[in-house]
Amino acid sequence: MRSVTKDNITDVFMSYLSADTDPRTREIMGSLVRHMHDFARETNLTHDEWRAGIAFLEGCAAIESEDRHEFVLASDVLGMSSLVDMLHSRDDATSSSVLGPFHVSGAPALPFGGDMKRHFGGPVLLAEGTIRDTDGAPIPGAEIDIWQTAPNGLYASQDAEQDTFSFHGLMTVGADGRYAFTTVKPVEYTVPSDGPVGDILRSCGRHPWRPSHLHYIVKAPGFRSLVTEIFPDDDPYLDEDTVFGVRNDLVMKYTERAPSEFPEGMALSGSITEPFLHVEFDVTLARDT
Repeated sequence: MRSVTKDNITDVFMSYLSADTDPRTREIMGSLVRHMHDFARETNLTHDEWRAGIAFLEGCAAIESEDRHEFVLASDVLGMSSLVDMLHSRDDATSSSVLGPFHVSGAPALPFGGDMKRHFGGPVLLAEGTIRDTDGAPIPGAEIDIWQTAPNGLYASQDAEQDTFSFHGLMTVGADGRYAFTTVKPVEYTVPSDGPVGDILRSCGRHPWRPSHLHYIVKAPGFRSLVTEIFPDDDPYLDEDTVFGVRNDLVMKYTERAPSEFPEGMALSGSITEPFLHVEFDVTLARDT
């Protein structure tokens, strides 16, 4: 095509796709390019501005590593990660939320009532609940992958002072679908802002803070896997999470309890001498249809 213009370039792009292009690829690429071209025309995008966009992508690639996923972070702070989550969440199941860039695969087994707090300071949190199906029945053998930041606001993959699986655990529930573990009360923290994503936040006058939370990945045969987070209702950043991860059904409440109320059968049973925090949060999985 020799007569390419600013008005027909999108149609020309589509004409270049071969006849045997996968239909879904054609749909996605066509929509992507159409929106990109409309964006450039709508804003009358300049060469300098487009080069700045390319430099942003190059900057993300330059600092990508096994422990630093800047493209994932960009997706998070631009709301794309959460939007894709919400597009595919089931109304009858627990909402999904962002995976984030700091999950470490292969976490060690965590028994029922196990402890992730270990030697770290901070208030003890006892988290427990039941993993259920959409009819309310427990799901025996469900697996729950748990992780969070340390009290300094850093994940294990960010902090040389922590071991690889610090504040990570993988629990398999019993016939009653129950999970329970102790940890330290999570803290709010900032996403990394020393790279290209930080530049975007600052240019938009946005802060990098996330509310405190626990991460869960919950799986069971025959059910859709769930990636989610749960947030305390008193966190100061609950209504302005920089990665848009909060959902109404993911907000829970910590209750302070006396040491005498700490249950038996836990790793820390008999050693709690100060008030601890307690939360009960049930997870509902949808069947994989």
